[in-house]
Order: sequence, then C-alpha cells, then structure tokens
Amino acid sequence: MHTRRRGIAGSKKLLLAPTPAWVAYKPEEIEALVVKLAKQGLSKSQIGLTLRDSYGIPDVEKILGKKLGKVFQEKNIVPELPEDLHALIKRAANIKKHMETHRKDMHSKRGLQLTETKIFGLARYYKNAGRLPVDWKYV
Repeated sequence: MHTRRRGIAGSKKLLLAPTPAWVAYKPEEIEALVVKLAKQGLSKSQIGLTLRDSYGIPDVEKILGKKLGKVFQEKNIVPELPEDLHALIKRAANIKKHMETHRKDMHSKRGLQLTETKIFGLARYYKNAGRLPVDWKYV
C-alpha cells in the first residue's frame, strides 16, 4: 500500500474444486468444532489453521458451503473488533513499545505512521459498513 513492492503473485485455490472424499467430518461436526474453537478465543484465521493442521479439514467453505464469518454470525459469536483491525492495533502497540526505548529510530516512527494510517482507513470502512460503532476511536 505504502511501498513500491510488486503485486501479490502466488498460487490460488481452484474455483470449483470438489470437496475431498477423505474428509471424515460432517458439516454439523465442523460447525460444532468452529464454535468450540471460537469460544476458546481463537480468531477466524487461527480456527482455519487449527482445523487444517489438527483435524484434517482442508477448506471449511467447500464443506459447509459458507465462510467462517457467516458461521460466526449465525451462532452470535462475532468478535467486537474485526480480526484485521485487531492485528493492526497489536502491531501499532508493539511499535509504540519499541519507540519508548529507541526514540531516534526514524524507520520505526515511519512504520508507526503508516500502520496508524491503515488503522484509520480500516476503521472508517468498518464504521460505514456497520461493523464498528460510529463513536469508536483508536487511541
């Protein structure tokens, strides 16, 4: 966004890949696992990784026919902050902590400015979309 890097080249998922026949879980069991992991405090991406690595479920969306966010909405376990905004706030907090001990680190100061700009833009988007309260402020 703020750098001169190149695009996001890389492998992509197949659009119409069939559900693998070797998956041992039924959709109801997978939803129960998702709810259990969400109540343990895991984010959507962490749940996806856990399901892939520990339970052998390659793609939740292919099996359930809906994304994890939709399952969260149906079960009323939507987190108060969206995951990407939460990650940016954590990153900004780490940079601020670093800046307390290294006051002359101008590269980190620039990184903090860029991270906070991303936070403000994302917060504006989520306020307009109704995912955040209108009076929410990043401090």
